Amino acid sequence: STPSWVAMLFCTGVGAGLMYWCGTEWAYYYQSPPFGAEPRSAEAAEWASTYGMYHWGLSAWAFYCLPTIAIAYPYYVKKLDFLRFSGSCHHFLEGREHGALARFIDFLFMIALIGGAASSLGFSTPMIAACIARIFDVQHDFGLEVFVVVLCMFLFATSVWLGLKKGIKKLSDINMLLAFGLLAFILVVGPTTFLFKTSLNGVGLMAQNFVRMSFWTDPFTDSRFVEDWTIFYWAWWIAYAPFVGLFVTRISRGRSIRQVISGMLIYGSLGSWIFYMIIGNYSLFLELEGIVSITEVMNTQSGNEAIVTMFDQLPFATLVISIFSLVAFIFAATTYDSASYILASGATLHLKAGDDPARWHRVFWAFALGLMPVTLMFIGGLRVMQVTLLIVSAPILVVGVAMSVSLMRSLREQQAA
Repeated sequence: STPSWVAMLFCTGVGAGLMYWCGTEWAYYYQSPPFGAEPRSAEAAEWASTYGMYHWGLSAWAFYCLPTIAIAYPYYVKKLDFLRFSGSCHHFLEGREHGALARFIDFLFMIALIGGAASSLGFSTPMIAACIARIFDVQHDFGLEVFVVVLCMFLFATSVWLGLKKGIKKLSDINMLLAFGLLAFILVVGPTTFLFKTSLNGVGLMAQNFVRMSFWTDPFTDSRFVEDWTIFYWAWWIAYAPFVGLFVTRISRGRSIRQVISGMLIYGSLGSWIFYMIIGNYSLFLELEGIVSITEVMNTQSGNEAIVTMFDQLPFATLVISIFSLVAFIFAATTYDSASYILASGATLHLKAGDDPARWHRVFWAFALGLMPVTLMFIGGLRVMQVTLLIVSAPILVVGVAMSVSLMRSLREQQAA
């Protein structure tokens, strides 16, 4: 069904990373705003409430759309008997689908997916651990973060064992209900008028400046805003895009190219925006009204503690933090069980439309994926995540050019036939 399709593609596309950044990203822009704005000014606050929606909106989902269509078209129309990233270059690889070049492209994809998924869990796991520490009044340390990773591994191993319909689909459906219930609660009990006003203002500011934000290279200052944020996010989406493309391909049988593109761009962007509109702007409200200094908590402790502090200001704070933790936990699990499923598919020699890779294969990748985020968390720091994503996404960007040409030539050939 369309609701389940939307829930699955959204949960896969954003992961638990959205839960971390929607509550903290504005604080970086408020203190170090783009376009030469004065830090902590009204202009800085406007950009702070806007830029997160830009990064997680249309641009992100457009990056996801291209490999989805490039993979889905040859898989369903050309009747390929495998579901791998190299299928996106089918026009050039026809007759050599299992050759060395095709396997090398799939190898690059698997490296990118492991790095991208590991970075996502590297952001979200410390946040979930901080929430658990607050709920149960225990110490937040590296051991607790590893424990959260292990819990995630067992949850998504169970989910991928059950398969798409019984596992990933049900988790995604449940998570969307919990997430939007949480957002509705914050909207009602929080500063409702402020949230509506800042959200509408942010959408208008983004629409007015979308081209400027997309092409801004910051050539006359040394703020590093573009490199640290826009390029970082683009690298993240590029590293993640083949994985999202493969998974959305798997769940989109029977839908048209137009339906897939419009569904991903519209539903994916709107879903991401709502999190920033409500959680992000609520966090900004606390800062601007002097209720609690979120930026001070971030600067002196961490973004994870800032998120806990933010939710502590709501009624029934412990219950809210528990639900938020559960949503983030399931987001992480749905991302990883989808990744495990796709890694198993990519490593399977033949996989016809509608078939699933072997269960043992899916579970193997579920546990293998847990090793990388533990390493990244041990090394620590945002910079490590950024560098990792830049490294793993670069080869995929090159393949993306060939993928685009392959798709367009295949579509033109069909049109001419």
